[in-house]
Amino acid sequence: MLKILLPTIMLIPTIWSIPAKHLWSATLSYSLAISLISLTWLKSSAESGWSFLSPYMATDPLSTPLLTLTCWLLPLMILASQNHTASEPFSRQRTYITLLTSLQIFLIMAFSATEVIMFYIMFEATLIPTLVIITRWGNQTERLNAGTYFLFYTLAGSLPLLVALLLLQNNTGTLSLLTLQYAPSMQLFSFADKLWWAGCLLAFLVKMPLYGAHLWLPKAHVEAPIAGSMVLAAVLLKLGGYGMMRMMIMLEPLTKELSYPFIILALWGVIMTGSICLRQTDLKSLIAYSSVSHMGLVAAGILIQTPWGFTGALILMIAHGLTSSALFCLANTNYERTHSRTMVLARGLQMVLPLMTAWWFIAGLANLALPPLPNLMGELMIITSLFHWSWWTIALTGAGTLITASYSLYMFLMTQRGPLPAHIISLDPTHSREHLLLTLHLLPLILLISKPELIWGWAA
Repeated sequence: MLKILLPTIMLIPTIWSIPAKHLWSATLSYSLAISLISLTWLKSSAESGWSFLSPYMATDPLSTPLLTLTCWLLPLMILASQNHTASEPFSRQRTYITLLTSLQIFLIMAFSATEVIMFYIMFEATLIPTLVIITRWGNQTERLNAGTYFLFYTLAGSLPLLVALLLLQNNTGTLSLLTLQYAPSMQLFSFADKLWWAGCLLAFLVKMPLYGAHLWLPKAHVEAPIAGSMVLAAVLLKLGGYGMMRMMIMLEPLTKELSYPFIILALWGVIMTGSICLRQTDLKSLIAYSSVSHMGLVAAGILIQTPWGFTGALILMIAHGLTSSALFCLANTNYERTHSRTMVLARGLQMVLPLMTAWWFIAGLANLALPPLPNLMGELMIITSLFHWSWWTIALTGAGTLITASYSLYMFLMTQRGPLPAHIISLDPTHSREHLLLTLHLLPLILLISKPELIWGWAA
């Protein structure tokens, strides 16, 4: 644990002391080394469950895949942002990479915290770098508005969680995840107990985001620079799912009745956001709404509380993290060339950039959950566990998968096929940097087909 956390912390002085001409190459190779070392986490001791650094930080089969994904993403964000920030002064480039690194530090500490309060503090701390990245490096003037939405939605959701955690500390005497699972389950009968239940989950449902509390996400995604979109889609949404899985242990007797409206909202959200995707004109907005629909499935899978539901949720979180991050990178390569996110204005790019089309195709197929990719495995496990709970859900999940397939194909055909518009006269060729970036996104996804037990969580 320390062999990854300490180098990540020491990356910040390195960024500020290194000569400007070596800034990007050095930080990239350094963070790539950290992410390769982080792969050793996946070889975790599944027999004991937890592997410790200290009583306050430990990893278990649920947090290791998410930790590895976090470390894997930093070099990819540095690779993707190189062109975007090239025209800026070096001090701002250093600040930008520092913010990305600090985000990784907070996320590592959030996913490996065993104290729930420490998890809460790190959960909140990730807001600050993300907010600065969106409001300072965003492309459009709407970015301040998007930052406000992002901040207030997340804060309004997570303040009740703090109160709920202090009440839990009062009742059980501990907030350590290692002992909470053995604490006697609380008898929750009164109306106040139901409010406490909602307080515990609301923060995570807003972060996921659940349909209905999702309005901050498309705004934040569309306005954020490429690294902001990548880290939002790939890791920050997963904090919500991870927190829900951790809190579910303590909410036992109430969840059976109280989770109904949330499961319905999540499944309805899969259909609604999918339908919104079908009529999007903005490419980044389409990918952002598709994130909401995938995370709706994850929320439903967690709220069902079966081993299959949990496993499917974890697999889908990891697979979606890699897929949506790759899609944002592809959207960014288009944006850097055509300076427009409107799909009608940049189509038929297969004629000009044929190799990019191959990446679009793989990422699009991963997004619509093509077998045998992990996306399908996660979705199938969630759909199966939902079907087992109530066979009516098959109407919602089935329609959701159909709509997902429709908008994924629509996105691919809109951006790649058809005639090249007359106003596109000269385009930059693709760079090996972009191909490396997409290889590093989609290769883990394809390799996970052969060894899915790395991201199974507790079910293995």
